[in-house]
Parts: sequence; structure tokens; C-alpha cells
Amino acid sequence: MNKIIVASNNQGKIKEFNQILNSRFDLISMSELNIQELPETGLTFVENAIIKARNASKQSGLPAIADDSGLVVDALNGEPGIYSARYSDSKDDISNTEKVLYKMKNIPHDKRTARFWCAIVFMRHYLDPNPIIIQKGWEGLITYEPKGKNGFGYDPIFYVPTHDQVSAELDPVEKNKISHRGQALKALIQELALPS
Repeated sequence: MNKIIVASNNQGKIKEFNQILNSRFDLISMSELNIQELPETGLTFVENAIIKARNASKQSGLPAIADDSGLVVDALNGEPGIYSARYSDSKDDISNTEKVLYKMKNIPHDKRTARFWCAIVFMRHYLDPNPIIIQKGWEGLITYEPKGKNGFGYDPIFYVPTHDQVSAELDPVEKNKISHRGQALKALIQELALPS
């Protein structure tokens, strides 16, 4: 089980996977094996993670880890949610962030609650009928403007009250300790009974 395919081409995610899993596995990205992505047709983070993991495992013949994650904003009825990576027309981090800030422009401070949500799926093989599924959230608030230079995606507008900083200002090691993805991957390590 040493070689595992990460069902993603998002370099930010792959970097976090490597940092958190800390050489426990030989992680291979989809691009290394020329694996084609499938459309994310699920309506939940879990459904999309299963689609991604099964596809990557089938095409590679390897166990697969997939994550589907995104920003869930209460005042926007859960948007951008599963559409976080493709929320704006241009589907890039800056445009996605600008769209959230625009939609939130008249929302008062106490109503700007949000969370990053992460569903991790681990499939031993592509026909795995009982994949490991883990979900974790990270609570915060949406700021009025972006700050910080670390991270990716919505990190510049996600304020973390416990640290009085946005996610993009956090040291990457600290972020990986407390983030939705960090929590989910640590739970996966425990589920697989690996030394932490």
C-alpha cells in the first residue's frame, strides 16, 4: 500500500497532502500517470470524492486518495460549496474570491460565518465497496478584503478567530495542524492504523 495516487491535479492540495502525510506513502499525482479527470457530477463533497478516487484508482491500478473540499458560506446558503473551484466564470482563485466578496458586500460582520469542508475518500482498489470516508470542517468568518500570501483558493478571505489571522497569513505547518484537510488526513492516518 506504499504507492497511492492522489486524485487531483491541484498543486496546492498535493503539496498539503505531502506535508501532512509526511512521507508515509509514495504519493503520485494524476498528471504523472496521465490520468484523465472525470466530471464531478455529485451533489455533495462525499459523492465527488468517491467519483475522483474511483476514477484515479481504475486508471492507475493503485489505491487512491481523493479529497473534495470547498468553502461553505452560511449567508450564501452554502455557496460556493461543491462549486468552490469553479465558482466564477474564469474559475481561478482570484475571480472565485472576488465573487464571494461581491456577494457578501452587504452582509454584516456577525453574519459572515463560514467553514471550509473536506471529504477525504480512500479506496484500496477501484471496486472497493467500503471506502474509508472522512469529513471534517474548519470554522471561520469571511473578511471584507483579501490578506496574506500563503495558501491558495479562498485562504485570503477566511478569517480564523482562534489565531486572529486569515488562513493565508498562517504558517503552513500551523495551517496543516488545524485546517479541514489537515484534520481529515490525520483522521485517515488513524483509520489506517499508521503511526502518527
